[in-house]
Amino acid sequence: MPTIDAHHHFWDTTRFTYPWMGDELASIRRPFAPGDLHPLLAANAVEGTVLVQTRHDLDETREFLAIAAAHAFVLGVVGWVDLTGPSVAETIAALRSGPGGDKLVAIRHQVHDEPDAEWLLRADVQRGLRQVAAAGLVYDLLVRTRELPAAIRVTRDIPALRCVLDHLAKPPLVAGDLSNWSALLRELSRSDNVVAAKVSGLVTEADWQHWTVADLQPAVDVALETFGPERLMFGSDWPVCLVAAAYDDVLRTARTLTGALSDVEKDRVFSSTALAAYHLEKGDNAR
Repeated sequence: MPTIDAHHHFWDTTRFTYPWMGDELASIRRPFAPGDLHPLLAANAVEGTVLVQTRHDLDETREFLAIAAAHAFVLGVVGWVDLTGPSVAETIAALRSGPGGDKLVAIRHQVHDEPDAEWLLRADVQRGLRQVAAAGLVYDLLVRTRELPAAIRVTRDIPALRCVLDHLAKPPLVAGDLSNWSALLRELSRSDNVVAAKVSGLVTEADWQHWTVADLQPAVDVALETFGPERLMFGSDWPVCLVAAAYDDVLRTARTLTGALSDVEKDRVFSSTALAAYHLEKGDNAR
């Protein structure tokens, strides 16, 4: 089945620091570049990808857009801008005018790392989000259960803002109690402007050494119930996933977790939802 990987990263730890990359992630604290990913895509019939920001840094977004311009398999970039800044619209316009600017499809901020659980509700942040919406870009919600109430409020306060939920809001799989998470996820799914949620990042929310498909299934079942397959998309979260599973294993697991779906529904999860949500165009991924 042709596949779109709607969530992966590149980084270079020899040039930059990544505050979220603690000692527990030492095994992936090395550079990952297009040349590392492309053979994995070819081996798994992945036709295209969405490259997602890792740092709060405009230079990274510019570099990712240049990578997208040079590597046809990168169909879109989820970048970063300072939402609290006075000129979000101008910043987005400048990014679009640079190399690969036509591949900018969304903006993201690592909200779950903010001390304030209601960071999304700040007036300056909401002003920036309205400019993201006016620019026609998606906003990727990177939140956990703690931040879901604010995410729900934002989607209601700014109905023009098309949102994609990353990693199903990181269900607390290790703790095992999904009741609060699932109730909030259900509420978020009622916002029509949350156009999709990513079945991604789940292996790293489980026990890295001992997870099983059965451990992940309850969260995916909740996602299927709340969003439906037409609003879900697959993402590998490579190379973060490598602390718990190889690329092939992540994709194989996602196919198993959605094995009860029809072929049409599987196509939505593994391809067409991402294409529609991010307005992606498939091209030759040979480079």
